[in-house]
Amino acid sequence: MPTTTLPQPNAETSPQAAPGQSPGTSDAPAAVVAETIIEPRKSWRLFDPKELNAYRDLFRFLVWRKIRVRYAQSAIGVGWAVIQPVFSAIVFTIVFGRMAGIDTGGVPYPLFVFAALVPWTYFANATTDGISSLVGEASMIRKVYFPRLFLPMSAVSAKLVDFLIAMLCLAALMVVYGRPPSWSVVLLPLLIALLVAAATAISLWLAALAVQFRDVNYAAPFFIQLGMYASPVVYSTAISVPDRYRLLYAINPIAGVIEGFRATLLGTGPMPWDMIAVGAATTTVALLSGLVFFRSKEKIFADVA
Repeated sequence: MPTTTLPQPNAETSPQAAPGQSPGTSDAPAAVVAETIIEPRKSWRLFDPKELNAYRDLFRFLVWRKIRVRYAQSAIGVGWAVIQPVFSAIVFTIVFGRMAGIDTGGVPYPLFVFAALVPWTYFANATTDGISSLVGEASMIRKVYFPRLFLPMSAVSAKLVDFLIAMLCLAALMVVYGRPPSWSVVLLPLLIALLVAAATAISLWLAALAVQFRDVNYAAPFFIQLGMYASPVVYSTAISVPDRYRLLYAINPIAGVIEGFRATLLGTGPMPWDMIAVGAATTTVALLSGLVFFRSKEKIFADVA
């Protein structure tokens, strides 16, 4: 919160006046103490950039702590970042690629599904950790003040390490199958930014709710898992979703991101700008409203966490 420091005279520690001198005319400087005034935030401000900047070292520490704790005393270490998408890709290749025979437009199914699992796995894990971030740090919230936004944001940011490791595996798989990326790979940072923003928006909404209603923590992983089948992970939008429902389907922001990943990395078709635009609009609304909702609930976190 914004603070103001004002010098205040301390009567108890002020030096006594010399003999023959009135108490108010001492030549010695009066001792001062620092008084901190905590002011309420402006109602229209979603966050205070100066405050976030002042606590930036704490944010870096929270991110590093989450990364370190994840791999501490782990025999496999960073291999866990690869196991989940790789084994999921193997299962989906057997079930959907071989048995169901889903059309991928000429792209080998293992590569087709792995290109979707990399962003989806990041989104699922980042939102799961982000949703539980406030409840998991309840003791810290009750003891000291810091920007509460840092907790879900650090959870989402820490998962980028796993994402980058999985991206390296995807690059290796592209080399094995001889599928170089198209020139549109330069747009990949835009898709990653949209992916991170979507995970942050969901985390803000549900983390604030989870503080009051612990059922959210239990239900979130289940609904996130169902969300995978509402996203084009094991199938292609162009083949499985009718054109008249395409934009409605794109309200799910991850749908445009996944199809964008495939278009930029595998050349499965033109960039789905219509889906990306709809998804970006959805993410923007969810992120702004999530900030408003998170801020409105922030004052009760320490009481109910």
